[in-house]
Amino acid sequence: MHVGITYDLRQDYLDMGYSEEETAEFDKLETVDAIDSTLRLLGHTTDRIGNIWQLTKRLAQGAHWDFVFNIAEGLRGIGREAQVPALLDAYDIPYTFSDPLVLALTLHKGMTKRVIRDLGIPTPDFAEVHTVIDVEKIHLTYPLFAKPIAEGTGKGISGASKITSQRQLKAVCAMLLESFRQPVLVERFLPGREFTVGIVGTGDQARVVGMMEVILEADAEPDVYSYDNKENYVGRVRYTTVDGEMEQQCADVALASWRGLGCRDGGRVDLRADEHGMPNFIEVNPLAGINPVHSDLPILSRMHGISYENLFRMILDSVVQRIADKKAKHVIGVAS
Repeated sequence: MHVGITYDLRQDYLDMGYSEEETAEFDKLETVDAIDSTLRLLGHTTDRIGNIWQLTKRLAQGAHWDFVFNIAEGLRGIGREAQVPALLDAYDIPYTFSDPLVLALTLHKGMTKRVIRDLGIPTPDFAEVHTVIDVEKIHLTYPLFAKPIAEGTGKGISGASKITSQRQLKAVCAMLLESFRQPVLVERFLPGREFTVGIVGTGDQARVVGMMEVILEADAEPDVYSYDNKENYVGRVRYTTVDGEMEQQCADVALASWRGLGCRDGGRVDLRADEHGMPNFIEVNPLAGINPVHSDLPILSRMHGISYENLFRMILDSVVQRIADKKAKHVIGVAS
């Protein structure tokens, strides 16, 4: 198949004057190289398209692909991850990973938790802060945890994110509102173990490919898997496999969340245990990082004996099956 690749190259945005933290979710050239070479290794021809502006130009010129391998995060707005998939939908070009509805929903952590709560999946109680005045209306039990409502890669999360008083909550929310120009999600801080679960597939075909526990070492920022801990994880963060009853509980919560939200093809679900040891949904990443060395999904897959190539094979199997199912439904529709 002829496969296009859409992505936001971090260096492009650094060259435009954006900061290291602002570009944290964007990909390095080594990630694009790895995707390209792995797709070709699996027998596809590839075409590096780039970001949404470059995609728009190519589409206007009449370019077409059998499908697009999309890791573009987008730059502006809470719906930014949905922009490339929406454009591809308009041109009837299939693509990897979730659709615009799922990507817009799941980037907004408050909206996502409302759906998760409605599905009956455990998640910590929460509130949204749109202005500092909203802090006065929060009646959750301390300690609390505050983070930007629509960021990833730990952006806006630091040692100050764990909050023990209203005064601290007001100060942290004011800082986040000013820095990120978006609402703040405030939720009850869970004291238990932290996990991330890798999933491939869509709907009933979705399955767990592995999970790992995130353990913070003595030199890490305490209590939180922060932006700094993620960016400088060597010596600060240790990843271990999960087994026994906790493994099954994490798999159950992660799969119920993945399927309930309508995620596709591959990604991660992040969980944290409450004071009773029960894993709770924290957030989902349906557009997970896929750097072969540093990203959590390839790391946990490798820990469970799944090579980078085989991880791609599983993701592409899901995409190809979706394309075939869509064509079959179209043929049935035409025949009827």
